[in-house]
Amino acid sequence: MFDSLSEKLQSVFKNLRGYGKLTEKNVADALREVRLALLEADVNYKVVKDFIERTKQRALGQEVLSSVTPGQQIVKIVHDELVALMGGVVAPVSGATGPLRTAATTTSWMMVGLHGCGKTTTSGKLAKLLTKQGRKPLLVACDVNRPAAIDQLETLGKQLQIPVFAVRNEKDVTKICRQALSAGQTQSRDVLIFDTAGRLHIDEELVQELVRMKELLTPQEILLVADAATGQEAVNIAEHFDKALSITGIVLTKLDGDARGGAALSMRAVTGKPIKFVGVGEKLDDIEAFFPERMAGRILGMGDVVGLVEKAQETFDATKAAELQEKIADQSLNLEDFLSQLQQLKRLGPLENMLGMLPGMDKMKGLSGGETQLKRTEAIIQSMTPDERRRPEILNANRRMRIARGSGTSVAEVNDLLKQFGMMKRMMKDMGKMQKAMARKGALPRIAR
Repeated sequence: MFDSLSEKLQSVFKNLRGYGKLTEKNVADALREVRLALLEADVNYKVVKDFIERTKQRALGQEVLSSVTPGQQIVKIVHDELVALMGGVVAPVSGATGPLRTAATTTSWMMVGLHGCGKTTTSGKLAKLLTKQGRKPLLVACDVNRPAAIDQLETLGKQLQIPVFAVRNEKDVTKICRQALSAGQTQSRDVLIFDTAGRLHIDEELVQELVRMKELLTPQEILLVADAATGQEAVNIAEHFDKALSITGIVLTKLDGDARGGAALSMRAVTGKPIKFVGVGEKLDDIEAFFPERMAGRILGMGDVVGLVEKAQETFDATKAAELQEKIADQSLNLEDFLSQLQQLKRLGPLENMLGMLPGMDKMKGLSGGETQLKRTEAIIQSMTPDERRRPEILNANRRMRIARGSGTSVAEVNDLLKQFGMMKRMMKDMGKMQKAMARKGALPRIAR
């Protein structure tokens, strides 16, 4: 989503590298480009004006540290101001962490927003996220207007193996809410997520329905689901909902899309309400807590290594990782192990997103080609027999032709894969020898087996 903004900001900072010191002129020139980049990204005009003024004051009011260049100093200042613009710290979420609560302390979340913003899907994603944290959510269908809304939520519930409370043919949402609260206690559910109705635009009927629900539920969270692709209109929508309901936070959906990103940068500053979660894809796992510092790092090309590590910890099987480490140490890695790692890698999400979390990788072109190459590699290995995967040295010319036909690739591509795998094994062997040599000299402690 932030590709265009990121590219322009990094271009500005690159031009600053040649300066020996920061002056009022080169700071003004750089910030003029930053201002244009933010406005083109659809960031609110007043937000941009305040942002540039604060950044300018900090840039001119600080001496450049001896360990950094003027360009690096500006990057640091802009990074800090971006973090502050998006809220500074991670906003707390009631009931999202901590030990299981008793039925007497059930947490209620109201999901609100316009029709088509993704409330129902987001409710399912949050329920899955809560389940991972050891919570016991209950999804409650309160959209009594949209055809098939209940069906959609129930389908999500079955997919996630999370219960859904619904009362068909009931139009009074307050009655549904009362029964849902009772059902939540009976079933010992500790977070109730109420999927409410939406409209194409905010109207009095919608507002009054949501106000009645709020008065009955006294929810700990009222989360506005807003489509990031709507740009500044999302900010206006947030202001209207906040005025009517005093929302506690925002969930931005479609952050993986090609929108310009201005809503994400303006939302916190304009409404004063924090962004608590972001939807980063279509899968039910594709939702994350919003970390202003990490987002600022990704916008400025610094990556998000911490986020990548967390994704890997959630996705990779610890037992398989330990087995892989043993095989690498023994130089017994085969194509079957390689295939297993590729399949785990795919579960992290699109390759473009994953590599974008590494510093500098956003500048590399053709990352989508890497995704295609991963699929091609997987197809080649899957076209082999188990024996061929374990003993690639038996792959003669006839076997390679058969594998190429079975995977829809060429013999040359099969040969390239085998060549790269052989090089990787030799590299691992050399690294193992080096580690053992250093351990003998006392440079490294021996790894316990």
